[in-house]
Amino acid sequence: MTKVLVVDDEANVQRLLQYTLKQAGYTVVVAGDGQEAIRLWAVESPSLILLDVGLPKLDGYAVAEKIRADEGGQGHVPIIMLTSEKEVEQKVRGLRAGADDYLVKPFHQAELLARMRGLLSRFGGDQSSTKAKPPMGRMIAFYGSKGGVGATTIAINTAIALRRELDRKVVLVDAVLQFGDHRVFLDLGNDRKSVSDIMAAPSVDADLLASSLVKHDSGVDLLLAPTSPEEADLVHEDRLTAILTQLRTMYDYVIVDVDKRLNDLSLSILDHADEVHIVMTADLSCLKNVRLALEALRRIGFDAKRLKLVLNRSNAFTGISVQAAESALKRSFETKISNEYRVAISAQNTGAPFAHSKPESMLSREIVELARSIDRAAVVETTPAALPARAGAR
Repeated sequence: MTKVLVVDDEANVQRLLQYTLKQAGYTVVVAGDGQEAIRLWAVESPSLILLDVGLPKLDGYAVAEKIRADEGGQGHVPIIMLTSEKEVEQKVRGLRAGADDYLVKPFHQAELLARMRGLLSRFGGDQSSTKAKPPMGRMIAFYGSKGGVGATTIAINTAIALRRELDRKVVLVDAVLQFGDHRVFLDLGNDRKSVSDIMAAPSVDADLLASSLVKHDSGVDLLLAPTSPEEADLVHEDRLTAILTQLRTMYDYVIVDVDKRLNDLSLSILDHADEVHIVMTADLSCLKNVRLALEALRRIGFDAKRLKLVLNRSNAFTGISVQAAESALKRSFETKISNEYRVAISAQNTGAPFAHSKPESMLSREIVELARSIDRAAVVETTPAALPARAGAR
């Protein structure tokens, strides 16, 4: 496991960094002053150092200079300087002392983790790459049995959890083409490109897709729905299939938020997905819709093993218990997500998904478990699904 040396004399900062890094899967050692930092660097051989500038005994600049001198060109441990100073002169001084990057406090933990991963990848210190990884190109579809059940929220936050917690390369596709909500839920304007920008091109390739994707602060890439309902008619099933096929070659996971209408385009997406997570709530109309959807998929020969039921707001009082819902559907829920309304609605209204802005919340922890279950299943399955239509599926 990748080891990180945290050097800071403030106990609150130490605790925050320890929590953040351990949640991300790193081993953490802590030093409270410059001299201790140099000793632990020699003893622990960390893969990366987070180094505060204002330290007792030796400041961060002196520590960085000492480490670089002792390395003598034999190896290079990445160093990220942490400081409250915003002046360019301070940044330049840190880089001249031997730092590889510079973060001004306060900073967002997602930015810190992203910069760490970049340096660890660059200098070969990220030992997490030795862990089992899923076959590239897994496509996971999230289908809401009716509007308002939370399928879009779960799809977005699962994509972020796969990127943030499991360090997977993820693209999120808004396939609710007429009325997609990803722009709203992620606080993005109508000036951002969408899938409709790809339609006029004679063919789909990686360069074209890369120019049409939007990068979110969480590290997830986005393929957005058109900005107006009439543009959705420009997106044809064969072209969307070609897009998803190409995305599979570029990402570990292609997460698709699917329209609730079971038209040809939606069925094509469900057809080709490695897993389909049907999101629902425990109310009568939703149970009816899920039962009808399951029956429709069964009639067209859909592989039931690829279906997963997600009960959202599982602890909300609706008059229908979890057991009663499972009995009505004749199958169990693979995932249950609790009802934490304030966190969910705040995230939706501010355009800051809770998996990114509130990773410590109960909702975020449950979404992380969903992401881990998806990843475990992907690692177990050694052969990725091919996107061309499955025999007997439709």
